[in-house]
Amino acid sequence: MSARVMKKNLFLTGAPGIGKTTIIQAAVGELEIDVGGFYTSEVRRDGKRIGFDIVDMRGGSGILARVDLKSPYRVGKYGVNRADLERVGVRALERGLAGSRLIVMDEIGRMELCSESFQEAAVHALDSGIPVLGTIQDRSNAFLDAVRARDDVEVVRLTRGNRNTVRLVVADRLKAIIGGGS
Repeated sequence: MSARVMKKNLFLTGAPGIGKTTIIQAAVGELEIDVGGFYTSEVRRDGKRIGFDIVDMRGGSGILARVDLKSPYRVGKYGVNRADLERVGVRALERGLAGSRLIVMDEIGRMELCSESFQEAAVHALDSGIPVLGTIQDRSNAFLDAVRARDDVEVVRLTRGNRNTVRLVVADRLKAIIGGGS
């Protein structure tokens, strides 16, 4: 991460399972501020991934996707629950804009892109004066590419070789961006 120009929106990208969400949760846990937004969590049954939940940083959750979910919105083997994405994810971003000092977007990926309302809420959060910490899928798509190309966005690729260093730096960067932390 460069020390040249500190951008207000910081995203991690990298292979699935590399530790992006773990780093975000650890960094947020070190801050003593109001944090809005959401994260996604993997759901497993009998050792197999069967889907994902979407969780509001302030409480509340919903089903983001499941292998057995009937939905017109499909990403790979998963049916995407656009209603819960909007009920939980979009509302979490809106509430975060109404008073948080940091907004978490974990993650912006193909499932989240099934909703134009989500895309609009994500852009609104990025355009706000509130810093965003998130993860962004490592794949090309018009919306994802536009987010990465923004002047106020820095994307850090997480690898096995740098994840311990990145883990140590993210909380310090956030404190500098938000002006302290308490």
